[in-house]
Amino acid sequence: MTLIKSISGIRGTVGGCPGDNLTPLDVVKFVSAYATWLKKKVGKEKTRIVLGRDARISGDMYAKLVSATLSGLGHDVIDIGLSTTPTTEIAVVAERADGGIILTASHNPKQWNALKLLDNRGEFLSDKDGKQVLAIVEKEEFKYAEVDDLGDIVEKDYTQYHINKVLNLKLVNEEAIAKANLRVVVDAVNSVGGVVIPRLLKALGVNSVIELNCEPTGHFAHNPEPIPENLTQIVEKMKECQANIGIVVDPDVDRLALISENGEMFGEEYTLVAVADYVLKHTPGNTVSNLSSSRALKDVTEKYGQQYNAAAVGEVNVVAKMKETNAVIGGEGNGGVIYPDIHYGRDALVGVGLFLSHYVAEDKSMTELKKTYPQYFISKNKITLTSGMDVDKILEGLKMKYSNEEVTDIDGVKIDFADGWVHLRKSNTEPIIRIYSEARNENAANALANEVILEVQGMV
Repeated sequence: MTLIKSISGIRGTVGGCPGDNLTPLDVVKFVSAYATWLKKKVGKEKTRIVLGRDARISGDMYAKLVSATLSGLGHDVIDIGLSTTPTTEIAVVAERADGGIILTASHNPKQWNALKLLDNRGEFLSDKDGKQVLAIVEKEEFKYAEVDDLGDIVEKDYTQYHINKVLNLKLVNEEAIAKANLRVVVDAVNSVGGVVIPRLLKALGVNSVIELNCEPTGHFAHNPEPIPENLTQIVEKMKECQANIGIVVDPDVDRLALISENGEMFGEEYTLVAVADYVLKHTPGNTVSNLSSSRALKDVTEKYGQQYNAAAVGEVNVVAKMKETNAVIGGEGNGGVIYPDIHYGRDALVGVGLFLSHYVAEDKSMTELKKTYPQYFISKNKITLTSGMDVDKILEGLKMKYSNEEVTDIDGVKIDFADGWVHLRKSNTEPIIRIYSEARNENAANALANEVILEVQGMV
């Protein structure tokens, strides 16, 4: 059982002992620290905070606990209930709230939950702000409100509001989507995506929506990370229904994976690549992704004569680089699309609207569309951290070993070779070192990864 504290929030497994897992006591302490920080940040005695959650089994319990804690501190709560991460981000801005809390452990299995923290722009906290929250947690500098000063709790639903925002985007062409007469299978892994994605598709004019694992029970039908080995069920359903497209989202609906008509993965990396292709066709500008994302985005960006920039892994880092470079589209290679015209956050609803608009305009099958992009293969590996492993020492050793190559160290170590790259970094969400490698084919990507893994094992 595990508890991970980071600048973006607190993540852990449910149950067990305080300080070791995500227990109710840990939730109260961390929420108290965040609200205390927020009060100082905005200079108000009573702030307004939006609260949303995915459909995890522990979500309802923790949501009540968070609301009560915030009220006990004297803050007002807008509880938007079952809602996606991007919906909660949008609601913060719509409510002119001072901050937001999302209860979700994203792609982690059902025994996990987490608190993700937002500022008044509906964006994740900066490194500086996150560290200030963590410092307050350690000192337990909390002061609760007296009885006449308790905060109010109101309930609202922002799902349709979010859908309408997507429909109103200039590049989302619902008329063309409706005319295409698409058949789409949706796997929402028994979380909130099962509520919102079918509604969005029907609003876009998709008449044939086949729902798979769309009941928001929190009992995930499979491992919720939308990667090939977890998606055998939708592949079979695609073949059975002769669908055009398969859509897969993670429990909090900020990642979008697509399945081609033949049951093959379109590739999480290529969600952003395809959406960026569409956006750049209509809106020239720069792009951004993180260091662990495919070179294909850089290739597509340069095809349009625009500039690509890489950021450290993490949504907050990608957003900062997008603002710095005035990027018109960006995101992460895990299926996370960030489109500033709606908000600065990964958003699978936006991804669906833009991708389907692109897909029907191109008038190609999914497999044909995929072939129009530079073909790369990413190998995703990990090493579980054990006691005594000095990650910093390992990364420093790799920098020295590969000093003749192009090395980037803004986030772990990325080694760029002429024909591929390897990126190693300590995960913010799990006790592992992530090792991603990319090359023109699977064998070459695996060979690059294995070479570096052997080097790491020799240093332990």
